[in-house]
Amino acid sequence: MDAEDRIPPAQPTGLTRRRALTLLGGAGLAAVAAACSRGSVTPQGPATPGAAGTDSTASPAAAGQADCVLTPEMTEGPYFLDLDMIRSDITEGRPGTPLTLDLTVVDAGTCLPLKDAAVDIWHADAGGDYSGVGSAPRNSTFLRGVQMTDAEGRARFETIYPGWYQGRAVHIHTKVSTGGNEVHTGQLFFPDDISNGVYEEGTYAGRGEMDTTNEDDGIFSRGGSKSTLKMTRNGDGYVGGLTMGIRPA
Repeated sequence: MDAEDRIPPAQPTGLTRRRALTLLGGAGLAAVAAACSRGSVTPQGPATPGAAGTDSTASPAAAGQADCVLTPEMTEGPYFLDLDMIRSDITEGRPGTPLTLDLTVVDAGTCLPLKDAAVDIWHADAGGDYSGVGSAPRNSTFLRGVQMTDAEGRARFETIYPGWYQGRAVHIHTKVSTGGNEVHTGQLFFPDDISNGVYEEGTYAGRGEMDTTNEDDGIFSRGGSKSTLKMTRNGDGYVGGLTMGIRPA
């Protein structure tokens, strides 16, 4: 489906991404923080799971590669919808292996964490479908959301492991905005061995093996390890962490 053929879902009420970015561009930073705290789930503290069944206080993003390398830019893709949904839990009941996405946004020039950056993500469900496009209902919004980074530069999302679809390696789309301006568009990838294990079980099993590995994906080659999540087992799911270095507005 071409981008021109997409009909955006109905806009949710409450604080929107567009409104948040407008406030961030001016003097309304405190209003954004207050409105987010009254709305959906906000980023949690640094209680990031470690090995299976255990917890640690270290973020995989911070403990993995907390160097301030500029995160590679990648194509937005055809399925972005400007839904303006400030929320942490984006599952909306979609079945799949639980995934906590733990991202840290830093200034690539100074290595300092960036507070109040808007992190926007969207990805396919276990069947390889995106909400609001294709065969999904046009007013659906599953697996899409925005979080504002905290004082440590962290944004956390509760979601499911993305399903694969033909011709692409497994991935999550992301945008980052600071000061009211979009400053990064990219994609986040997963280690192939973990994806293969996930797809052997549960709601993913009936679809078989993914048809495109990271090595065979031309978009993955632009980012490689700099855009690959550091994965940690967490009970029956995973935590995926990454430090994203950007040039703020």
